[in-house]
Amino acid sequence: MKQIIGMGGGGFSMEPENPLLDRYILKQSKSKRPKICFIGTASGDAEGYIERFYDFFQKEECEPAHLSLFKPHTRDIKGFLREQDILYIGGGNTKNLMALWKEWELDKAIREAYENGTILSGLSAGSLCWFEEGVTDSYGGGIEPISCLGLIGGSHCPHYDGEGNYRHAYKRLIHENVIVAGYAADDGVALHFIDEKLHTVVSSRPQASGYRVDKNKEEKLSTTYLGTEN
Repeated sequence: MKQIIGMGGGGFSMEPENPLLDRYILKQSKSKRPKICFIGTASGDAEGYIERFYDFFQKEECEPAHLSLFKPHTRDIKGFLREQDILYIGGGNTKNLMALWKEWELDKAIREAYENGTILSGLSAGSLCWFEEGVTDSYGGGIEPISCLGLIGGSHCPHYDGEGNYRHAYKRLIHENVIVAGYAADDGVALHFIDEKLHTVVSSRPQASGYRVDKNKEEKLSTTYLGTEN
């Protein structure tokens, strides 16, 4: 069983007091104490981002580690990734993430780990990267299309209800045939794919949702809130 869990936004970096999505990711592993590796390429391996990862996950039932391309700790990246139960990709600049992964052949190493059962997860750029294509603000001139890894067919839009007018740009680009139809996720929403098919949609916020978007309509998907409303 191959799993990808992409968050439109949320997790320890966006919702430090709300652990629902991060704990959901950990629960999908068969291991009682999963090895989870943070990859912060999209943020330039920002030290503060890596520290926040450890601050959260060191308190959970898991074994956290990270992989830096700016300060690599091993030459055997492929072997290191094979040992991990979960890869957690941070947010940031998707264009830079894609370029550096290809240069280091990390895209191939991640694909191999995925085929061998490692769970792939992440938010924002770390969600967008798994799809064929999607929308990003990486270029600095507004919301634009970008090609990604293609592990999941179709397109993707994170931060669907967030700042930056993602929703409008995504719907327009699909309508104009610039990108293909796909899935959008509000901040606080995770799209859980099993064997490249959408399995479930979960959220850390009561009103947040996932969506299926094509040229003709925007369909709100059934979304399970992971918390308990008062």
